[in-house]
Amino acid sequence: MATNVFINLPVSDLARSKEFYTSFGWTLDPNFSNDDAGAVTISDTIFLMILTHQHWAQFTDKPVADAHATSAVINAISVDAPEDIDSLVDRAVTAGAAEGKAQDLGFMRSRSFSDPDGHAWEVMWMDPIAQTGDWEAVQAKYGDQQPA
Repeated sequence: MATNVFINLPVSDLARSKEFYTSFGWTLDPNFSNDDAGAVTISDTIFLMILTHQHWAQFTDKPVADAHATSAVINAISVDAPEDIDSLVDRAVTAGAAEGKAQDLGFMRSRSFSDPDGHAWEVMWMDPIAQTGDWEAVQAKYGDQQPA
């Protein structure tokens, strides 16, 4: 059985967040969505739960952080091809995301954005050669660029 990942985010405006996340191709699962939460399918194994602040409070006693002012996590997802990064991030920005930092090492590329609540996302691609850890092969293909 595959391991699934569930990302839970508190949002200040659930309807806006549902519209935002579905605007770039992720789908809302009506079976697990209501007036307090939205279940967004990112892939077969990655799911996003967007929760009203009131509903979020049922899971923790900690206050909701202002993700516009603080940073605690960057939700990173990979894509199959470098051009998929631009497609997804461009659609997110069109939907109201703030674009963040970009990185291009040749063998690995990423762009980032923050959703309307300030939650950080990174969309990245890595050449399968680099995924093997064979840095001699990476250098042969891309030159002297090294992983951070």
